[in-house]
Amino acid sequence: MIEIISGIPDNLVVAVAHGTVGGEDYKNVLIPAIEAKLKTHKKVRLLYQLAEDFAVLTAEAIWDDAVFGLHHWTAFEKVAVVADVPWIINSVNLFRFMTPCPVKVFGNSQLAEAKRWVVA
Repeated sequence: MIEIISGIPDNLVVAVAHGTVGGEDYKNVLIPAIEAKLKTHKKVRLLYQLAEDFAVLTAEAIWDDAVFGLHHWTAFEKVAVVADVPWIINSVNLFRFMTPCPVKVFGNSQLAEAKRWVVA
């Protein structure tokens, strides 16, 4: 499940992943939230947290994430990924050099620092 946090700066999407995250979570929650911000902003910032109760990202969710990212390659100004899952951290670190915006990984204990970084 992906939860979108409200009450944040208008050009920022804060998404928190809990439990199992599937393709429907991307299609029905995360992608529409980002696309709504892109209607009023040329670029958006994203803070994507895999909460401590995060369990799994399905193959469909990984695919949807990749396809969305390719279609919106230049739509992001900054991306903060907050996670304690080693394969997620390694994947983000492996591919962030290809991303045309700053991408930084934080642990869940560094959530406040991630928030400060992504809005600065």
